[in-house]
Amino acid sequence: MTDEQPAAPPQRVRVTAPRNGPPAASAPARTGPIRRPTPGAAGVAPHAPTSDIQGVYVRSLIRSQLRIGLVFAAGFAVATALFAIALALTPALDVWTIAGVPVSWLLLAVGVYPLALTVAAIYVRAASRNEARYRSLSELGDEERP
Repeated sequence: MTDEQPAAPPQRVRVTAPRNGPPAASAPARTGPIRRPTPGAAGVAPHAPTSDIQGVYVRSLIRSQLRIGLVFAAGFAVATALFAIALALTPALDVWTIAGVPVSWLLLAVGVYPLALTVAAIYVRAASRNEARYRSLSELGDEERP
């Protein structure tokens, strides 16, 4: 046996997303000035916020899309639960079978898909309407700037 101390674990390193600011101290030095992307340049979204008011519009759009997503997810969960409860409260469906499987089970297995497709279609329509409102507000903000 030796009296060697166990090696200390390596120090933890924090990894973060790249930033648009000046390069980090450990990054190799760049030659030339740092170029900021301009609206309409390759890789930049055409509706990227370029002013404070557009930043407010983008944050509002994100909150609105999140709210719509949560409402539709909760609505789908409630509708699915109500569908399952309705099937549980109709014991006559358990008497009938198709290929040895009770009809209530088949309805529960297959009947949720039309509900999911309907909720998804309504969500897409609502989200598209929100994005259209954002675009119209964004274009209004562009026209009012000097």
